[in-house]
Amino acid sequence: MDEQGPKGWYSRGYLPHFDGGEVPQMVTYCLADSIPALRIEEWQEQLRLLPDDRAKAILRRRIDRYLDGGHGRLVLRTPQVAEVVQQALLHFDGDRYRLWAWVVMPNHVHVLCTPDRDHRLPDIVHSWKSFTAHAANRLLGRTGPFWRRDFWDRYARDARHFDAAVSYIEWNPVRAGLCAGQEAWPFSSANHRFRSEP
Repeated sequence: MDEQGPKGWYSRGYLPHFDGGEVPQMVTYCLADSIPALRIEEWQEQLRLLPDDRAKAILRRRIDRYLDGGHGRLVLRTPQVAEVVQQALLHFDGDRYRLWAWVVMPNHVHVLCTPDRDHRLPDIVHSWKSFTAHAANRLLGRTGPFWRRDFWDRYARDARHFDAAVSYIEWNPVRAGLCAGQEAWPFSSANHRFRSEP
């Protein structure tokens, strides 16, 4: 990490991000075709007169609901592609970050991790997306954009918020009607933990 330390809130011209250093962060990123940019812009326009925190919370809920509705080509439903994404998340766990919870949904990914002091969250997410885009496109015999350009993130404010993020991530496939129990979804921390228990 640079010598100036974490940047706090910043924007790269798309979405606001929080660089808090060694702070647990929930990240959501999605496939390029999962949610039209015009839909997000429409929602942002509808919410522009609300206080910023309230508008962000409502926008996040709308995006999450839309993604769970299963829009786009849903190529993460392909088990080999979902496994590539899951293995990419696990690859640097304990080295560049501490991975607390994750789920690979049909058109998006949720992750809760804590970057280590030498790695920034945007760089971590970029490495996940870059590696998996190339590998998935190769598996699918296609080219072109795989992931949406940016990602959404929010930091865990306290232990209660952290636990709520883990629960949200691990129950996401159940809420979306993809399986009956959180441990049943094969591309998730709940399933990974279930398979690891003696």
